[in-house]
Amino acid sequence: MAPQRREARPDEPDLPDDVEASELDPTIRRDLLSLDKANANAVARHLVMAGRLLDDDPRAALAHARAARQRAGRIAVVREAAGITAYHAGEWAEALSELRAARRMSGGTGLLAVMADCERGLGRPEKALELGRGDEARALTGDDAAELRIVLAGARMDLGQYDQAVVTLQTPDLDPDRSGTAAARLFYAYADALVAAGRTEEGLQWFLHSASADLEGVTDAEERVEELTGEAP
Repeated sequence: MAPQRREARPDEPDLPDDVEASELDPTIRRDLLSLDKANANAVARHLVMAGRLLDDDPRAALAHARAARQRAGRIAVVREAAGITAYHAGEWAEALSELRAARRMSGGTGLLAVMADCERGLGRPEKALELGRGDEARALTGDDAAELRIVLAGARMDLGQYDQAVVTLQTPDLDPDRSGTAAARLFYAYADALVAAGRTEEGLQWFLHSASADLEGVTDAEERVEELTGEAP
């Protein structure tokens, strides 16, 4: 019998034989070195499986992330993975708890946008806005800062504060010459806020910018353009 099968616990989801610990990012595997070899192998394989399933079956991915967390709950990267997987599965409270734990263990500010979005998911947009006012939020740069602004604009829209949502997203990153996923997401959020604020023509232009920037097809900007104009872009 293969060693990895003997490692399994009754409450854990099965791991296919083709799932190898070596598939996990080496930097994450290094964080597992404090575990005994058999346990580190099982944790790594559950994390690999969670990654495989995340997009297509987030509930199944979460079962694997929970198994990894049960085995290695004192390791920050495992708690972070569990939190992100719970977020994708729509388990906002669980995600927030895991991400808070990961931040206590490792510090850093990169998870702030996800945490704020969890607060929105829990129906607490005011809490999301509080996270956006702290020193950690001001320390964010680049895509991390842009992601947080998108979430904060969403929180403003949850509260019916559409003009404030527009202002939240007005930064130098709002450059229509940019392309890629981060730019497409920012342009889309800005367009959405403009439309909600009654500035439909401006919003349409930014949906067009989003569609143009969206090289990976991560938004439905083209559909929004068609919805607003009755024509495909």
